[in-house]
Formats: sequence, C-alpha cells, structure tokens
Amino acid sequence: MTTSSLRLESLPFGSARTYLMAALFIAGNIVVPQLFHLVPGGGVTWLPIYLFTLVGAWCYGWRTGLLTALLSPAVNALIFGMPAVAALPVIEFKSVLLAVFAGIAAARYGKATLLLLISVILAYQAVGTIGEWIIKGDFILACQDFRIGIPGMLLQLFGGWTAIKLITRR
Repeated sequence: MTTSSLRLESLPFGSARTYLMAALFIAGNIVVPQLFHLVPGGGVTWLPIYLFTLVGAWCYGWRTGLLTALLSPAVNALIFGMPAVAALPVIEFKSVLLAVFAGIAAARYGKATLLLLISVILAYQAVGTIGEWIIKGDFILACQDFRIGIPGMLLQLFGGWTAIKLITRR
C-alpha cells in the first residue's frame, strides 16, 4: 500500500466542517474509552482517550485535533467521572501535545507511515512525561504511560495508522 493516495486536510477554525469532524472524533473518544474502562486498569493500560485525537489531527489538521484534545477528556470527566478531575491537567496537556505534533507531522510530510506515527507518539509521550513530572512532582508517576501504557501506544500506532488509512483513502 502506498502513502501517495492519502488525502489529508487542514481545516480552519472558521469552517463548520472543523467542528463537525471534531464532534465525531470527540464522540469516538467518549465511546472507546468507556469500552476499555470495562476492563480493570483498561484506561491506564490502553490510553484510549488519545486515539481519535491522533486520527483527527492527522486527517483534518491540528485545529480539529486541538478541539478533540481539549473537549474529549473534559466531556468524559463531566459525564462519566473518568478521567478523574485531578488527572485532567495532565491528560489535557498530553492530548494537546499529541494534536499539535500529529497535525504538524501530517502537514509537513503529507503521508502516514508507521515510522512517522511512532515518532509522534514517542514525542508527545516524552514531552508529556516531562510536563507531568513538573505538574505532579513525581517522576515515577510521570513515567506511568511508559511503564503501563505500552499497549495503548501500540493501539495508537496500529489502530491510528489503520484509521488514518481508511479515512484518507481516495
């Protein structure tokens, strides 16, 4: 499968389509985490709140990703109490990093490869870990995604890549 057939867009804030696409990705970031939370430890292991932020930012630009990143965790916390309100600053920070990094990578390279996706995932996690360490003041807690969340990063890599390919195929 070649990457030249991808159709990536960068939607502006003034476009109704930006908000429509963000709403669809927010819905995905609400439904999918609820499924993973049926399994004990599913949230911290599978990191499902980030999946559609990655896909939205990659396919429709950092603005769509940013809306998804900011609203998904807040809506989930408001409706379901997960993530816990105390966890929101870190999750929002990492989500915004993911949206920005994914949007920039997609715009810069115009394709989705596993190498690009793993680079974005590792970059947002590395910077996010430093931010979490600063916010929480606990290095071991800040490294939780690297200690427990490897399956979630793999879900983002392979699930995200598959979703991006399906959405952007001409």
